[in-house]
Amino acid sequence: MDLVWPVVAWALWVAMLVTAFKVSNRHDPGQGADAPPPAPVADLLRGMRAQEVFHTALFELAGRGRLTVEGDHLSLGAPLEEPLPAYERWVMERVRARMGGASEAAVIDLMPAAAELDRAFVPLVRRHAIELGLARRRWPSLLVPVVLAAALVVPWYATVAAAGVSWPGIIASAVSFVAGIGLLMGGRGFVPTVRGREVAEAGPAGPEQEWIFTGSGWHSGEIEPARPLPGRQEVTGHVVKRWAEADRHYIALHDGSSAKAIAFEVEPGLYHDVLPGDSVRVLVRPRSGTVVRVLAHDRHW
Repeated sequence: MDLVWPVVAWALWVAMLVTAFKVSNRHDPGQGADAPPPAPVADLLRGMRAQEVFHTALFELAGRGRLTVEGDHLSLGAPLEEPLPAYERWVMERVRARMGGASEAAVIDLMPAAAELDRAFVPLVRRHAIELGLARRRWPSLLVPVVLAAALVVPWYATVAAAGVSWPGIIASAVSFVAGIGLLMGGRGFVPTVRGREVAEAGPAGPEQEWIFTGSGWHSGEIEPARPLPGRQEVTGHVVKRWAEADRHYIALHDGSSAKAIAFEVEPGLYHDVLPGDSVRVLVRPRSGTVVRVLAHDRHW
């Protein structure tokens, strides 16, 4: 079994892929605007999930008077002349649709399905990030990923023709399928610019202030760091915020009645598993105030 030509074909395809990436990186538009970005855009650049970005957009609109949050219910605010970005218009339309003409609705019931957010909402937030100079398209044209995906046929065929139905042929088929689907599904791609990466690394502006759910509903409240404990202790609460600073990850928990939420350092795995609104019971390490493990986790949307 002579695999020289398959190896050459794969090497040429990898070289073409690397060249495409290098050429695309030359088109970084630079710093972008210095003005603070909208919170939903910043959350998207930090890798927050669609539900969190929607949550942020919802309460940012409430902060500007477009919506009114009283207790745990939301109602539409008075119409304003201020034009809205496309992603905020989408949020307002979905809120109106889910309220169905009612005067108010529970905040937690307004969250669209994750698939709908990924399909319709996230692309609008990405487009706004690009308009602000905080991100760019990976490829200048959709033709680039299509050509790269189509070019996979050459090394795949060379491998299968030489190896037949054997491990090299099976591996080549799997790699070609996964890489091709990834290139086509990714479309033109989405890459933060220099300024966008700075926003992502900076962490959220003012994590010490957040909408928190108390026993009487949603309120704007403070978040304070966990105090040293005499020993390991179980803490139960709703996740009201999560953020990252450098290589450290934090979640803020609220017990439903206190005036403040408490921030705890967590492992990246837990950080990516929870969303605002989730109820968790965690075991906290003394002195450092870091979470040792999750004892219970309930999703509320």
